[in-house]
Amino acid sequence: QVQLVESGGGLVQAGGSLRLSCAASGSIASINAMGWYRQAPGKQRELVAIIAGSGSTNYADSVKGRFTISRDNAKNTVYLQMNSLEPEDTAVYYCNAHAVVLVSHRYLEVWGQGTLVTVSS
Repeated sequence: QVQLVESGGGLVQAGGSLRLSCAASGSIASINAMGWYRQAPGKQRELVAIIAGSGSTNYADSVKGRFTISRDNAKNTVYLQMNSLEPEDTAVYYCNAHAVVLVSHRYLEVWGQGTLVTVSS
């Protein structure tokens, strides 16, 4: 009933920037929190940044000051602006959202399929 589609990943040199987008679609009544997670090869998935419906944000220490999460509620879209990228940022980035669907008003946690970010040295 709800799908997340990520875009914006790719190959970038160290020090460069990328902007990830994640658009939610489907029978959506509302979306509360949205966030970005990442998983590097051989490592566990970790939280990168989250943004609440109120607009309050939280970041992992490793990206604080370099990454910015934002959202456009009218478009049901969350963004991750990534600046000063480092090779350590290389990972598959996943979008996450907590949504309430129409009619039944069921509460769902939804994940995107991921987009690969590769930072070269």
